[in-house]
Amino acid sequence: MSIVLLSFQPDEFDRAYVDQTRQLAGGMRVVVTAERANIEGMLDEIEVIAGFGVPYDLLQRMPKLRWMQQWGAGADWLLRHPAAAAMPFTLTNASGVHAVPISEQILGYMLMFARGLHHAVRAQQRNEWWRPQRSEVFELAGKTLLLIGVGAIGEHTALVANALGMRVEGIRRDATQHVAGVAAMYGPEALAARLPQADMVVLTVPLIEETRNLIDAAALARMKPTSYLINIGRGGTIDETALAAALRSGQIAGAALDVFAEEPLPAASPLWGLDNLIITGHYAGNTPRYHERATAIFFENLRRYRAGEPLINLVDKQIGY
Repeated sequence: MSIVLLSFQPDEFDRAYVDQTRQLAGGMRVVVTAERANIEGMLDEIEVIAGFGVPYDLLQRMPKLRWMQQWGAGADWLLRHPAAAAMPFTLTNASGVHAVPISEQILGYMLMFARGLHHAVRAQQRNEWWRPQRSEVFELAGKTLLLIGVGAIGEHTALVANALGMRVEGIRRDATQHVAGVAAMYGPEALAARLPQADMVVLTVPLIEETRNLIDAAALARMKPTSYLINIGRGGTIDETALAAALRSGQIAGAALDVFAEEPLPAASPLWGLDNLIITGHYAGNTPRYHERATAIFFENLRRYRAGEPLINLVDKQIGY
């Protein structure tokens, strides 16, 4: 009997969701486990996988695998498992579940920089009264936000930024696609020309070969000395050594990073201790509604899969997103 594997710990997936999966799966057997030994015992029967705890190295040993619904958005794991990319199974992701929490975190970073709140918090820890000059704070209204990557997160961020009176520009592979709230859309080839115009630069791009160290020393040199860089996409898209140097020298005004090339960020990283850098531990996408939203995508795709209809949130395994 074909198996639908829900790759979660037993207490990680609500019982009601398991019951609904069984209803949608028809005659397929539904198994909830993230234990490698358990999964290895049923490799020949697994047809569908959904969840967090997927042992990617086992995929090649699943001859019946036809579809995998990953519980996150990023598919950079394909870079580490290229053989999986060549397999015929369909890969879908949970793109869209992060749009609200991540756009709110981006907004939080921008407001901290604009009002100097990162400096105020550090001064408080030193029992110091810190009051900036008028020239040391600014308003987001009228500033230009450059979104590098305009998917679901970028779209929602654009709407939020518009409400604050910001001008939003976007960089994306398909620059012909209109996105509400984005005043101008450009292709990747325009990045060098748009960086000097931006007050806030936000990366939401996946990590693929084309985006590795996308923001390097040359890109940082093109940015305004008053500009800020935010990365909530994937670690590895920014040259962290070059960024640390740019922050120390004042080449750019500040940065906020939620993702890093190595996580947790090593104690020896030059990024620690920089007063103009905000570091958060890769939690921008966290929300109490995560499972609710991801499960809704999975259920819709499971219904479509059983009905032979096209799935949503398809990932191009060769490109990586």
